[in-house]
Amino acid sequence: MRLRALLDTDALGLRLLGGEDELDRSVRGVMTTDLRDPSRYLSGGELVLTGLAWRRDAHDSEPFVRILVQAGVAALAAGEAELGDVPDDLVLACARHRLPLFAVHESVAFATITEHVVRQVSGERAGDLAAVVDRHRRMMTSGPAGGGPDVVLDLLGSDLDLRAWVLSPTGRLIAGSEGAGPALPADTCARLAAEHLAATRTGRRGPHRVLLNGTTYSLFPIRSSGRAPQAPRDVRQSVLSDWLLAVEADAGDWPGERLDLLQGVTQLIAVERDRRDAARTVRRRLAQEVLELVQTGAAPAEIAARLRVAAPVLLPGLGAAPHWQVVVARVEWEGEQVEGGPVAQSLLEEVLVDPLATGPEPSDRIAVAHTGDEAIALVPLPAVSSEHDGSEAGLLADALLQSVREPLSAGLNDDGRLTLGVSAAVHSAEGLRGALEEARHARRVAAARTGRVCAAGHQELASHVLLLPFVPDDVRRAFTARLLDPLTDYDRRHRAELIPTLEAFLDCDGSWTRCATRLHLHVNTLRYRVGRIEQLTGRDLSRLEDKLDFFLALRMS
Repeated sequence: MRLRALLDTDALGLRLLGGEDELDRSVRGVMTTDLRDPSRYLSGGELVLTGLAWRRDAHDSEPFVRILVQAGVAALAAGEAELGDVPDDLVLACARHRLPLFAVHESVAFATITEHVVRQVSGERAGDLAAVVDRHRRMMTSGPAGGGPDVVLDLLGSDLDLRAWVLSPTGRLIAGSEGAGPALPADTCARLAAEHLAATRTGRRGPHRVLLNGTTYSLFPIRSSGRAPQAPRDVRQSVLSDWLLAVEADAGDWPGERLDLLQGVTQLIAVERDRRDAARTVRRRLAQEVLELVQTGAAPAEIAARLRVAAPVLLPGLGAAPHWQVVVARVEWEGEQVEGGPVAQSLLEEVLVDPLATGPEPSDRIAVAHTGDEAIALVPLPAVSSEHDGSEAGLLADALLQSVREPLSAGLNDDGRLTLGVSAAVHSAEGLRGALEEARHARRVAAARTGRVCAAGHQELASHVLLLPFVPDDVRRAFTARLLDPLTDYDRRHRAELIPTLEAFLDCDGSWTRCATRLHLHVNTLRYRVGRIEQLTGRDLSRLEDKLDFFLALRMS
């Protein structure tokens, strides 16, 4: 039954205090408690009834509500017999966590509400239980192991007359039922993905209902099969990598059995997603091995040998050795630290797939590793003949993000950024180290721009990358001495580590929080060091021009 139905029954004496937008949640049980932490007795979907005996003061409401939300309850109903009106602190806590809150009139016994809910839920479960079990059995026997998401979606079409599609977080169409008619337009896919990511970031529970061009869609998250739906983890760790199921229907009118069935469908698709993620392990390991060789200064012959192993895995049947491009990505979040490397890795594996390509297989030709907060992709390109040397082949930064910027910006919300850098294509192992540096430089150029999603290519690199080798030695020495000698002398006398601090500050794009974390310093200590750098040099590290001068000086030193 729906929460909304409780308000329609006058005999229950319920008054809504908050959560009007969440009244389409399903109620799958009822529990009465006055424990401060009832989580061990909750399984999700309950209407929790409480007399508020657990509340000693206003500070108790926030932890109590947080426990209920993490357990996945449907709503909270507080009795007015003990304290009179429901306390404002409880109302505010429920509003913060988007938990619907009801007030129970003092004349209504909790037993009356419990009996009503149990009777309604039991009747609904009995009504179509045989059909639900049969559909689940058929889906399990013909699901992912027997044909992938398409088979499951075809059953949705044949059994329930539902048109459905599986989409990536960038809006790429991964699967659709045969009866779903023409494929969804690319702009519709992108908008659905954006709506889903935006709703997920606000903490709303699925399914999310969206109206586009006069059609209502219900969007169901497809979470990893190894992750509990209500696991108390930071949503930012997965929001940019989870798939979604888009159904052309209004799930707000569905009975609990149909919602249960669709949740089962998402679990089956999640198994397939996990299976294909596991298949990426080999490619990720290859990328990690090549990256370690490049970064540790291994001989080109050793890097070339590893690339010869990687090429047939990524481009089967290719006769000639491929060219290579490097793409570097970084996902950064404000506030609490969230490990960005794995998020960027999963996202890069999706972004580098042509958004018009259907199915997950195109990502099989991409190898992505991550180190720290950075993800690095090796993209093989079929070698072009000499007559094509006049035009640049491979990935272009602008085209890379053109179709995915809208959904990813919604997922990043107001506290995240994605920046990417794309190198030129290189023809051999000798050029791979330079390509990696080039991609990293390009990513820094992208980081200097405004916007939640930014990319830059090798064509846009600042001229210093090419000009530095041609700067006369006496000019180099004079430039670096003017900027760095005061810091070097101070470090020698006081062991203040101003030079390492400057390098880390620039490498973190001027982020106080990330730089302090990297150096294991308090932010105030970092601010003191940067202030000392500015005092000794007469420069201002909040100005782009001064940052660039320091960057050049460090490069030439």
